[in-house]
Formats: sequence, structure tokens, C-alpha cells
Amino acid sequence: MDGSLAAIIGAAVGAVGGLGGGWVSVVGQARHHRAQQLADRVRWRDEMRREAYVAYLAAARQLNASWWKVSDHLAVRESSPAEWQEALTQTHDAWAAFSTAAAAVAVAGPEAVVAAASELHGVMRQWEMVGVDWARAAIRNGTSCAAEYQARFEAAASAKQIPFVAFQQAARAVLGTEL
Repeated sequence: MDGSLAAIIGAAVGAVGGLGGGWVSVVGQARHHRAQQLADRVRWRDEMRREAYVAYLAAARQLNASWWKVSDHLAVRESSPAEWQEALTQTHDAWAAFSTAAAAVAVAGPEAVVAAASELHGVMRQWEMVGVDWARAAIRNGTSCAAEYQARFEAAASAKQIPFVAFQQAARAVLGTEL
């Protein structure tokens, strides 16, 4: 074998080795890129869920505060139907924010959290209806009607506690913050 043939064979072996190494490098980079994209997507999804869950809890707390304000106004003898109407009007805004936040949770998922949010939404709606009935009756009659409605209102308020905790637990489980 002469030197030029050995050089050609050596160059060919080197070229094949270089191409093989380059191919392995490209495949490795592609896998790394896909893994990074997946990690970024998971991070984005978790952040979107966290924001939706926190907004839902905050809206539930705001709605809760609005309804207790209505109850407080109805329980005070010195308050007037105009004050009751104003407090009731504020609950409508709080309900709209709560419903909007519920829609964000429904989009964010997953199903376990959506089901827990739906359960909480249902009991909040029942409480809302008792409160609306109470406030409207008081406004219509010019008297707080506390004896007739307050016990129902408080029972409906208590009924939301378990679904509220269940939503929080489902959210923590999905976000991986449950210890």
C-alpha cells in the first residue's frame, strides 16, 4: 500500500468519524432542545394554573366579604334600605369577578381542580341566592327580616367551608405544594 492510498483511507475514516460525531451531536442537541421546550411548557402551565387558582381563591374571599357586609348591614337596625341596596349591588360585582376567575380555573385544569372549583362555585351560588332573597325581601319590606333569613344565610355560609378547603387541597396537589 502506498502512502497516498493510506492517506485517502485515513481521510475517509476521519470523514466518516466526523460525520458520525456530528450526527450524534445534532441528535443530542435536538433531544436537549425538546427537553427544554417540554420543561418550559410545564413551567408555563404550572404558573398559569397557580395564577388562576390564586385569583379564584381571592375572588371567593372577596365575594365572601361582600356577602358578610350585606349581612352586617341587614343585622344593624340603624341601616336603611338604601344601604342594603348598595351592599347588594357590590355583591353583583364580586360575583362577576368570582365567575370570571372560575372560568380561568376551568381552562387551566386539570379535571380534579375544575371539579373542586365547580363544587365550590355551586355552594357559593346557593349562599348567594339565600343572600339575594334576604336582601330583596328586606328592601321590599323596609325591614331587615333577620329572624326569617339569618339562620338560612349562616347555614349556607357554613356549607361552603368544606368545598373551599377541598379546592385548596386539589390545587396544592396539582401544583405539587402538598407536603
